[in-house]
Amino acid sequence: MWFKNLQIYRLPAPWAMTSEQLEACLAPQAFAPCTSLDMQSQGWVSPRDNGRLVHTVNRQMLLLLGTEKKLLPASVINQVAKAKAAEIEEQQGFKPGRKQMREIKEQVADELLPRAFSIRRNTWTWIDPVNGWLVIDAGSASKAEEVLKLLIKSIDKFPMETLRVVRSPVGAMTDWLVADEAPSGFTVDQDTELRATGEGKATVRYVRHTLEADDVRRHIAAGKQCTRLAMTWADRVSFVLTESLTVKRLAPLDVIKEDADVMSKNDDERFDSDVALMTGELSRMLADLVEALGGEMQEQARAAA
Repeated sequence: MWFKNLQIYRLPAPWAMTSEQLEACLAPQAFAPCTSLDMQSQGWVSPRDNGRLVHTVNRQMLLLLGTEKKLLPASVINQVAKAKAAEIEEQQGFKPGRKQMREIKEQVADELLPRAFSIRRNTWTWIDPVNGWLVIDAGSASKAEEVLKLLIKSIDKFPMETLRVVRSPVGAMTDWLVADEAPSGFTVDQDTELRATGEGKATVRYVRHTLEADDVRRHIAAGKQCTRLAMTWADRVSFVLTESLTVKRLAPLDVIKEDADVMSKNDDERFDSDVALMTGELSRMLADLVEALGGEMQEQARAAA
């Protein structure tokens, strides 16, 4: 069980809330399926399907946001509404006006909603109260925002902050490529994206391609900057760092998979060993990544920024 994407936020370290206290806060926002009149429903789901909303391994907490959404395409509503409007025109002798057509569409949507298909998706969240990490496994900021909104709704005065580092990821990644040298503990892999800052935003992408230092420097000298860079940490975890300080395509390497195989027994034990392994590795990796980016911006500097 490994996250694939990391949207990274900060909590006070150590964070004093216990798993029992967190469970009590989340309970009022537990997931309930859509009713026949709901287009969408969101809430907290038990990570291990055992009724508990917080799963804890070695003081590390896992949460799961469940989302159910009805599929009712506008094209379907328009098609049915058009047929209904034709019937009404025949009855009343003239075409429905704009206001009446809007009412017809609303009526059609209400009639179709109970029969609409629904899709479910889950979004994992990891809270490290020891080191102060809040990490959401989401490929986009908008998906992470859904989790944050419900956390803020569930927990009074939730002390989450955006992770702010001294060096921008774009500036740091560009410098690493110019110097042809990765920061301590990391190596640069074969995928990168260089993008110009001008109006045209000319972009060069390397995919599974050796990064020739001279070629990369020429692009950077021409005004491009690095916006995505594939890297490996400590020969244990590979990932892609983006300009927004999001980690994507996270993957454990063989050395970690071998450790996990040794520890695996039944499903519950395998899940917990994966969680312990993932959170232990990632807490160290995130600390090293922050250090590579100049450390965290201090509170006074944040206020000035």
